[in-house]
Amino acid sequence: MATVTIRKQGGAAVMTIPVEVLKALSIGVGHTLEIAVQDGAMQARPAQQQIRRRYALNELLAGVTPALSRQLARESAEFHSGGPIGRELG
Repeated sequence: MATVTIRKQGGAAVMTIPVEVLKALSIGVGHTLEIAVQDGAMQARPAQQQIRRRYALNELLAGVTPALSRQLARESAEFHSGGPIGRELG
């Protein structure tokens, strides 16, 4: 069992995770942990990573017809003209 010290860093409490613990969990810097408290003990486990599906361009454009493209251009034409409304650059 490893012993760690909680220290203050900015407004947060920080705990360093020893390398051997990271290796045992097969995680590293940038991974996300789920932390729970049960019976006065903290439990940490790697969070389930959401696998984001990647789409090919032809999948993203499936169903977009020339007629639909013209309709969308007509409906959004007012947003492509005129000056800035807020603090955006003009």
